Amino acid sequence: MRSFAGRDILSLKDFERNEFFRVFEIAEKLEPIARNRKNTDLLKEKTLVTAFYQPSTRTRLAHEAAMIRLGGQETGFSDAKNTRAGDFYLESIKDTVKMLEFYGDMIVMRHFQQGAPHEAAKWASIPVINGGDGWGEHPTQVLTDLYTVLREKGRIDGLKWLAVGDMRMRTMHSLGYALTQFDCPITFVSPPDMSLTDEFQDELKDFSLDYKIADHVEEAIADADVILVEPVVQPDYTKSRDERDADSDVGMTPDNYKITRELLSTKAKSDAILLHSLPRMDEIPVDVDITRWSRYWQEAFNGVVMRMALLALISGKME
Repeated sequence: MRSFAGRDILSLKDFERNEFFRVFEIAEKLEPIARNRKNTDLLKEKTLVTAFYQPSTRTRLAHEAAMIRLGGQETGFSDAKNTRAGDFYLESIKDTVKMLEFYGDMIVMRHFQQGAPHEAAKWASIPVINGGDGWGEHPTQVLTDLYTVLREKGRIDGLKWLAVGDMRMRTMHSLGYALTQFDCPITFVSPPDMSLTDEFQDELKDFSLDYKIADHVEEAIADADVILVEPVVQPDYTKSRDERDADSDVGMTPDNYKITRELLSTKAKSDAILLHSLPRMDEIPVDVDITRWSRYWQEAFNGVVMRMALLALISGKME
């Protein structure tokens, strides 16, 4: 197995099966630190640099919390408008990263431009983590999702997945790539204008992923062990920021793509689990939160644990 020390985490496309389980093993070892709200000194001499060109709640704060839990430091920016990359100069990724590498030992980048973290990794002498790049990928989120499934269900292989939402989403791309390494058939449900692209379907076929497409969530939910949802009402991920007035109408989620309490209680398996990376609109009503199916709060906690594992691995402090 390849070493994680000094490695970029840019895509799950090149992750090998045993590498997934190594990350999960490290996460399980570190989980008690986060669960007991303790800190350790594993990364006491390390600094994480956050470079976020798009808004983030969970991804940025989970990385920062993970670094602090491990005894490290963090610095960086959460809005490129406050940097030379977002003002008159529009400083290039290369020039920005060549500066950031002097300020820390690892970089986590979110960018509205697909491929931006890959570009950063070309120029950085320190590891770069992809925190989401446009419509590209979101590897750390899907590692979190898989770890949540493993912890909740005790396995990943043999489980049937249902993915509902916008299939152009970066999380859906990372999920598709990840599941090629497991025995997990998956059904995709999305609006026609948000369906899997032909190019992505060709990739999934090349990787021999067992998948099918359905038009309505009711057609597929009965067989699902894992239900993963993303919004169909959302901003344009190719923009640095999608600002709207508080009273502007952004539309509602059609019933085909909603996971309601009634749907779960009448159609879903009693032991199925429901995941959502958040934020949500109305695709999962709040009355689902306290049902036996919901696992998105555990998923959010596991987001810190997963980032702890990745930081420990790429720093070389755990192997």
